[in-house]
Amino acid sequence: MKAHDGMYIDGAWRPAAGPGVIEVVNPADEQVIATVPAGTVEDVDAAVRAARAALPGWAATPPAERAARLAALRDVLVARQDEIAETVTAELGSPPKLSQTVHAGVPIAVTGSYAELAATYAFEERTGNSTVLHEPVGVVGAITPWNYPLHQIVAKTAPALAAGCTVVVKPAEDTPLVARLFAGAVHEAGIPAGVFNLVTGLGPVAGQALAEHPGVDLVSFTGSTAVGRRIGAIASGMVKKVALELGGKSANVILPGADLARAVNVGVANVMSNSGQTCSAWTRMLVHHDQYDEAVELAAAAAAKYGDRIGPLVSATQRDRVRGYIAKGVAEGARLAAGGPDSPHERGYYVSPTVFADVTPGMTIAQEEIFGPVLSVLRYTDEEDALRIANGTVYGLAGAVWAADETEAVAFARRMETGQVDINGGRFNPLAPFGGYKQSGVGRELGAHGLAEYLQTKSFQF
Repeated sequence: MKAHDGMYIDGAWRPAAGPGVIEVVNPADEQVIATVPAGTVEDVDAAVRAARAALPGWAATPPAERAARLAALRDVLVARQDEIAETVTAELGSPPKLSQTVHAGVPIAVTGSYAELAATYAFEERTGNSTVLHEPVGVVGAITPWNYPLHQIVAKTAPALAAGCTVVVKPAEDTPLVARLFAGAVHEAGIPAGVFNLVTGLGPVAGQALAEHPGVDLVSFTGSTAVGRRIGAIASGMVKKVALELGGKSANVILPGADLARAVNVGVANVMSNSGQTCSAWTRMLVHHDQYDEAVELAAAAAAKYGDRIGPLVSATQRDRVRGYIAKGVAEGARLAAGGPDSPHERGYYVSPTVFADVTPGMTIAQEEIFGPVLSVLRYTDEEDALRIANGTVYGLAGAVWAADETEAVAFARRMETGQVDINGGRFNPLAPFGGYKQSGVGRELGAHGLAEYLQTKSFQF
């Protein structure tokens, strides 16, 4: 076990204000692998003060120079890709291939995209007799989750830095190690002291202190809708801007005539990726009643192949939460077509890949975010019924539509109340805006829309 000391504040690792520590557990074998400091209100205050002091200089730095620093950061992340992947595997339990390609690879791509945007974005524009300036919003407090620990830090930090903001990150307590690696990469890339700061700690202490701090101009949070509501309430009381990326219960709609086998297999893979710990996962598969039995059979067979291929859930708490949802699904009358609450391994926080059939729209497992490898298959009678079911939750983060005719799929997708829809298995695009409708959040991440979240406008009239 390795004991990590200090917080990254004002360009250096500084001793924590208090003696508390957080144990980091490898969820695959339940062993403590490291400790990190449990940040206090004093640590957060020091980090915010450093960020405020660095703000004028960084905001005044020409966009081309900010772009160069982000490009240097991308290069450091490339050089450390193997170390990043190994760290994520250790603290999250992610399989090595997924850690390499997604957990390490996607943040590299996103950082590179903001290096390019910082150099090309129109921070000034003319409209009529006015010049409109797009200026940094100020100090950003970024509170990030454990499911994609580096990606979520980068998805907030890179656009904030491109915009000219300074940042204080409070990473999830379950996965703080890769955040410390990122702080080291920021330092190596030559980003000035105070522009990026890192405080590890518990949400109710360090996270709340960051959200409440009067020196923070914008709070960017990714996590549960319940915590998002709390942060929104804090921010509204202080007239502070927020960006909230919250829960999801996304629908994968398979229209008649679509390639059923491909749609089901891709849909199952989407749910099982990252052990189901993905807010945008298509956890509700909607199939026409004429093809329903075949789809359930295909989904059960596909899920069975993931038994030894997915990692554990992040913690015992999360494992038990998912098991509770599986038990509730059975109790409410859904049928287990694959998997169940039992673990496929003697040690580790594993849950078997699970497929529920005979799920109705009002069941708990069809309405609430489970955040585990659990798929619900629902039947519909016609397209209007499918649309009603797809839109019939409080969430609206992502989704998918499959059809023989792409035009038909697009027409259906236009009526879905959700922030992002994949058509016939469309590939992930790091430049496309990501974020939700309804209780899935406020604001967007990634690409130019993600950069705009960290800007405010000023106009000069001539």
